[in-house]
Amino acid sequence: MNTVRMPAPADAPIFANRVQLMGTEAAFGFGSRILEVEQAAQERVIRCNLGQPDFPLPNHIAEAVIDAVRAGHTTYCDPQGMPELRAALAGKMAADRGLPEIDPERVVVFPGARPSIGFAQQSYCEQGDEVIYPTPGYPLYESYIPYVGAKPIPIHLQEDHGFSLTTEELEPLISDHTKLIYLNFPSNPTGGVASKAQLEALAELILEKTPPNVRVYSDEAYEAIVFDSEDHFSIASVPGMEQRTIIASAVSKTYSWTGGRVGWAVYPTVEEAKVHRNLNINYFASIPPYNQIATRVALESPESGPAIQQMTAAFQRRRDQVISGLNRIDGIQCQKPKGAFYAFPNIAGVVDRLEIQRAFDALPGETRRNSSPATLFQLFLLYRYHVATMDRRSFGALDSEGQHFLRLSVATGASDLEEAVRRIAAAAGDAEGFHTFMRSGVRMVL
Repeated sequence: MNTVRMPAPADAPIFANRVQLMGTEAAFGFGSRILEVEQAAQERVIRCNLGQPDFPLPNHIAEAVIDAVRAGHTTYCDPQGMPELRAALAGKMAADRGLPEIDPERVVVFPGARPSIGFAQQSYCEQGDEVIYPTPGYPLYESYIPYVGAKPIPIHLQEDHGFSLTTEELEPLISDHTKLIYLNFPSNPTGGVASKAQLEALAELILEKTPPNVRVYSDEAYEAIVFDSEDHFSIASVPGMEQRTIIASAVSKTYSWTGGRVGWAVYPTVEEAKVHRNLNINYFASIPPYNQIATRVALESPESGPAIQQMTAAFQRRRDQVISGLNRIDGIQCQKPKGAFYAFPNIAGVVDRLEIQRAFDALPGETRRNSSPATLFQLFLLYRYHVATMDRRSFGALDSEGQHFLRLSVATGASDLEEAVRRIAAAAGDAEGFHTFMRSGVRMVL
């Protein structure tokens, strides 16, 4: 007997429900607002919003891309990553972290670091499994979790100890449902760095409190950008943790190559790498071989080290400049980050001085649900003072209420940073200007 299928109602949704569950990275969407302001004001906005190094791609890497294209390396290649690159990555990842020899078959190359973040949740998590992740933190940790039907368990990183992470903070969040734990040091957006002792203590806790099928995703994209003679240390280097840890990194920050879109992950087993190879096949087929060839040059060339050192030294000088300037502003206090290239000032005093909380409380409920007092100050800075920053809420919205921070990228020129801090100082004392702005009709969400 044939079943008659009734037509869908005229107002049936176009998209599947799960599409509405995925978040985003607000820093990219904010670009259209910056252009809107520049066009209206006919004035350049100082961009302190994007995490993109302002240094050029080192010439020896650029030449390697060109040479590879001219040599005809423009076709499909191994979806797991070219064997030559995987061997180079395995060797460097092991050497840098003091690990035994890594089998290149455990390495998977992706188009940037992002895919491995979401793929980890897709491949390891069942409905209802719990994902522990840092907040404030890279927004894509949180944005994927509802999409895969898992449960978000945020670790609220604290300003009073440099946005690092302690066992006392992690232990209460571990449960029988824990499946993935995300760590990110050096951290985006805070620049926080975990010491070797802290990571050893975290590893001891994880090994004691979780079964062998729980995975730690260690996002080490900023591994080369550490300050004040700090050394990067990976939790995978702690005995027993290599078998539990996914080590992820990319060319974007280390080599100032955000457009190269080459990232990688080392998985605990070959079997896990093959699952992610298959995800690559389904989503991307393969990564452009000319960029993979140039990535191998970046890893192995003696010219890379000095280029990285020059960039990191510049970021440290700018960090010192910006932190010093921010801490002279009434209502702002800012920790000195030990890595990455961000400042993450606490603007709670400015929220009080300008009565931003009261203005926020007067907004319609739907606007409040998708905004924050820091968002209002971020938009005030953009529209009235032409400085682009990012708000705290953009780095993990869940339970972020009452946390008044901004992120400033120092990956822009020293003179621009000096002017940006001057403008922030002016805005921080401009109560009348802020309340006039709140009546301007500007959309108060990102």
